[in-house]
Amino acid sequence: MGKLFWKLFLKCFGWNTNVLFPKHIKKAVVIVGPHTSNWDFVFGLAYRSVSEIRHSKYLGKSQLFKWPYGFIFRWLGGIPVDRKQKHNLVEQVATLFNQEDELLLAIAPEGTRKKVIQLKTGFYHIAKTAQVPIVMAGMDFEKKTLVYAEPFYTTENEAEDFKKIIHFFGNIKGKNPAQGLAHLVE
Repeated sequence: MGKLFWKLFLKCFGWNTNVLFPKHIKKAVVIVGPHTSNWDFVFGLAYRSVSEIRHSKYLGKSQLFKWPYGFIFRWLGGIPVDRKQKHNLVEQVATLFNQEDELLLAIAPEGTRKKVIQLKTGFYHIAKTAQVPIVMAGMDFEKKTLVYAEPFYTTENEAEDFKKIIHFFGNIKGKNPAQGLAHLVE
């Protein structure tokens, strides 16, 4: 029922419904961007359902998980993050990866819907510590599709890895393109 609903949702908005997550990937940090609107979350839920991804969670700001709607965000796979305090989040999430046979963790690399001057690095360090690949998922509102890049593992050259990430997302138009990442592409 959920898959049919979300497929109709995507079709009603004119979005491509033939996008499938690579099924062979059982564990990964999935960075979804550019994050420019609350609609990113809704379309992300749609693609998660249409792609039949069952073993996924996402990190979200702790304010979303408070009364009265907090239970909904948890039910949808959310893990609250208090962005104002340090809680060894990288180690906690890496431990979660080690405890699970299958886990796809979605994170917005910007950490906000606002225009940023650089990406957050937490997702990168989670992938590195947990020794799982990073999958880049671009929510392209201009082309009305979700695009995936080939998974990659972090290297010893963090600067080059981030150039690759920025190059991928810099060409993708979010719901509010002015808040996207095109300005970070060299």
